[in-house]
Amino acid sequence: MILITGASGSVGKVVLQEANRKESKVRAMYRSKEEAAKAPSGCEAVLADYSDKQSLGNALNGVTSVYVVCSPIPQLVELESNMLDACKEAGVKHVVLNSALGAGDYAKSFPGWHRKVEDKLKATKMSYTILRPNGFLQNIVAYNAPSIRAQGAFYVAMGDARVSYLDVGDIAVVAVKALQGGAHAGKTYELNGPEAISNQELAKRISKAAGRTVNYVDIPESAQRGVMLGLGMPEWQVTALLELQQYYKQGGGAKTDGLLKTLIERAPMTLDQYLTANAREFRDQAASA
Repeated sequence: MILITGASGSVGKVVLQEANRKESKVRAMYRSKEEAAKAPSGCEAVLADYSDKQSLGNALNGVTSVYVVCSPIPQLVELESNMLDACKEAGVKHVVLNSALGAGDYAKSFPGWHRKVEDKLKATKMSYTILRPNGFLQNIVAYNAPSIRAQGAFYVAMGDARVSYLDVGDIAVVAVKALQGGAHAGKTYELNGPEAISNQELAKRISKAAGRTVNYVDIPESAQRGVMLGLGMPEWQVTALLELQQYYKQGGGAKTDGLLKTLIERAPMTLDQYLTANAREFRDQAASA
């Protein structure tokens, strides 16, 4: 039995879909009955919470492999550590941990949190695979589409930093393969997309896909901080995001290689393919309504 945690999240949901297609015994972990009711047919839904150790024990009954993912919140280290302890106690054979690019060499922000969990996992002596994905293609829509629709531009303090974006669906393929352990056991996979591009180039690509002019406006970090705080984002989240951008500005997200293609055994989703499929997200408010 495979357990997919975070089954209603942006990554966990896609991993669950992939696991449900490829595996015969899949259990999905949810925190609410409302979310559990949305579980895809063919998988078993279970209610549990990282903060409730007893519920974790129930969720792990009969489970051999677990996919662990948590929202990027300050409690991430504590919550995922609870899950790792529960996995060890339940006799889980293999854990796939969804970490983040930069966990190997950047102590700040989300990568620093993930590194602590990685070290905890290794210390348990359980078999493991660690995934460190680069920026998601899906974040281009999540973060940039609202201002593009309203103003024809997106605003970030990133300079000419390059990022090799990859598709969450491709990450899911790797995760499900890794849940089998075997040759993936003991491996840490840094997952990068097929090309690294700057925001200036991204604006051109979006313009072409959406059929409208889109501009990238590089703004001071202080201005971006003010905008995010003005939108009601908590200060810890604003600081973490800006620190992550500093990692990218240092070149941390610009690597490209053939590992992802090798792991998924096909060509990864490209930026242009993603933008073409989601072009309507970048058009004006009326057209997107």
